[in-house]
Amino acid sequence: MIKRFISFEWKQFFRSSSWQKSIAINILMIFLALYMIVSFLALGLVLYPALKKLYPENDPFIMFNGFLFYWIMADLMMRFFLQKLPVMSVKPLLTLPVKRKTIINYVLRKSAFSFFNFLPLFAIIPFGIMLLINDYDAVNILVWVFVMVLITLIINFVNFIIESLSSQIELSFLPIIAFVGILSALNHFNIISFAELVSKGVLGIVDSPVYILILVLILVALYQLNYKSLKQKLYIDNSLKTKTQEAKETNLEWTKRFGDIASFLQLDIKLITRNKRPKSSIWILLIGLLYGLFFYPQPMYRDWEPLYIFIGIFVTGIFLINFGQFIPAWDSAYYKLLMSQNIKYEKYLKSKFTLLAASVIIMFLLSIPYVYFGWKILIAHFAAAIYNLGINTHVILFAGSFNRKKINLDERAAFNWQGTGAVQWLLGIPLMLLPMLLFGVLYWMFNFEVGVIVIASLGVLGIVFHQKIMKHINSRYLDSKYKMIDAFSQES
Repeated sequence: MIKRFISFEWKQFFRSSSWQKSIAINILMIFLALYMIVSFLALGLVLYPALKKLYPENDPFIMFNGFLFYWIMADLMMRFFLQKLPVMSVKPLLTLPVKRKTIINYVLRKSAFSFFNFLPLFAIIPFGIMLLINDYDAVNILVWVFVMVLITLIINFVNFIIESLSSQIELSFLPIIAFVGILSALNHFNIISFAELVSKGVLGIVDSPVYILILVLILVALYQLNYKSLKQKLYIDNSLKTKTQEAKETNLEWTKRFGDIASFLQLDIKLITRNKRPKSSIWILLIGLLYGLFFYPQPMYRDWEPLYIFIGIFVTGIFLINFGQFIPAWDSAYYKLLMSQNIKYEKYLKSKFTLLAASVIIMFLLSIPYVYFGWKILIAHFAAAIYNLGINTHVILFAGSFNRKKINLDERAAFNWQGTGAVQWLLGIPLMLLPMLLFGVLYWMFNFEVGVIVIASLGVLGIVFHQKIMKHINSRYLDSKYKMIDAFSQES
């Protein structure tokens, strides 16, 4: 049965549109994985001589164990934001004579073969070899390596629990931030020295290997805890059960002033306010608005005027960039139904443009207090807002015609790469880098004023030729209509 599960997932992976249409991204991820492996190998090889050189009076082995607490915290954070939990399409299997425990055990055991479980070994094993070369006891080092493997697996199943907790709240990254933050604070202020406790615990197990049973029992307990949690959710009708809550109706009558696109605007506003992932766009507005405070209060950045345009585009276009890059994938769940209606595509795109343009205007108005740091900053933000309205809105909408990945609106937003493809990676060049590069060249060749005028003028040209540009974008969407319907119908 396990062999069949592996075969199903293998076919699902290579037959999906996401693999066939994102080969470049998959190759990039392979190279990234190889880079991380080489980096960990290098770390394992140089760690012993580096510690010996920096702290000649201390034992490198004991010092390394003193840093294990920070290693564990970093591993937890990395797994939460980067590791995808092993899942499979289990609903079709639930109608077949396949035992639920077989499915659950497969999912949990599959996680043991995660790349994130093997990655630490590329540093641990070379470091262990270096210890053996320097006459450390072979039995102790083998026990220590086994302890590190158990710790890595324990972290893996702890991450399962944290992911399960985070899926129940809107700000899904809060549990891991709170967990790591509290432990790190207690350790930093010496309330509870977790670094010392972990170090002494590992060294104690190395000296008395019988205590390794404690780690084994913890691992088994975490496995059983995750097993019970998954078993409670593994029912056909589980997804049909909904939480009973008071219905709240939002008054969107004001959208009717926008005429024939009002219904689309209402759909987008409801999508943003009622779903977990798009709702993050509202929180990111605050982050974008305060982005300038990381730079402008510091004289070294305030005097670097080419940076003003970059910050201005980011501040006034944060919603444009964050929400706009996934148009029309936000509607992927019902895109087929939407396209079967008697509607004009130009109205659909017009509503998207109106929403993005309104966000730029609102963010510029809210960023006016940045004038406190100088009039040039306000002028640069104004030019950036015009550029966003005339150029970046059109760039975003045009790029959307290449989106082919479905988005699950109920998944967590933080570091969620679902729906991200080559389009999203490449968008940063025309949206952010090109205007900053153009402004920088004009600034060094002429002055600040010329750079601002050119950036604003490009935006004005985009606004003037808006109708012609939108006709071209509309034709592009019509050409890609059935390709997007086909792609959105598949589970990536």
